[in-house]
Amino acid sequence: MSGRGGALWTTAGLLTLVLGACSPADSDAQQAGGQEPAGEPESLLDEVLDRGSLTVCTTGDYPPFTELDEDTGKFTGIDVDMARDLAENLAVEIDWVQTSWDDLMEDYLADCDIAVGGISINPARSEQVFFSEPLMEDGKTPITRCEDVDDYRTIEQINDPGVTSIMPSGGTNEIFAQEHYPEGHLITHDNLTIFDQIVEGEADVMTTDRSEVLWIAHEYDELCAVNPDEPFDYFEKAYMLPRGDMVMKHYVDQWLTMALNDGTYEEITEPWFGDDVDL
Repeated sequence: MSGRGGALWTTAGLLTLVLGACSPADSDAQQAGGQEPAGEPESLLDEVLDRGSLTVCTTGDYPPFTELDEDTGKFTGIDVDMARDLAENLAVEIDWVQTSWDDLMEDYLADCDIAVGGISINPARSEQVFFSEPLMEDGKTPITRCEDVDDYRTIEQINDPGVTSIMPSGGTNEIFAQEHYPEGHLITHDNLTIFDQIVEGEADVMTTDRSEVLWIAHEYDELCAVNPDEPFDYFEKAYMLPRGDMVMKHYVDQWLTMALNDGTYEEITEPWFGDDVDL
């Protein structure tokens, strides 16, 4: 038999074979046990919806992505607003957990549903978590006093005992500096006032994410980005999600795709960078 009738006959025949393969003993065992076959494991997405809240880890020390106002106790920043948009789409509240770059992974695994705030994808982190689809491409780029830009255009220039590189502790900036500037003078400082140290001459240069460099150059008249369109390396920024939970990842990825293409992300980033910066 051919055509549509043949297809229906084939389907019916296969169904008969499948049903015939199930023995009475199998059926009796299911009835005796009183249990249905195991279904799909519950996703964190279901837990968040049942709980009515999304727990978000963020450092609060990495503007323009995340910053904590010590006076008001409120977080601001691009990724903070994006997390709020995600929670709004889920119709849940947000519970914030402040962490640090040193403790980010430990705090996330112990306490949080998602981690946001200028987080770079790297192999070490990817061993323990899933990442969302990337928000942006990025790369390590120096920033220094405007009159000194020509002194720090290359890794070789910065990797010198007479050059003081400054960075926050625990993040990818420190890892990059330790790997590429072993001969240089390396110091750490809190991330919120770190650029003031360069302005005041306490440090010479900081190598950080291109996105942060562009924002700082916009905020400080004294500081200039060095080769922002030719970063030293390449990576992407994304949000940390629970490893193995494809349901949660698919939901966040779908939301993120919409936000990146319907004007939501552009509207959130514009106040921080202006409309003439290409991220």
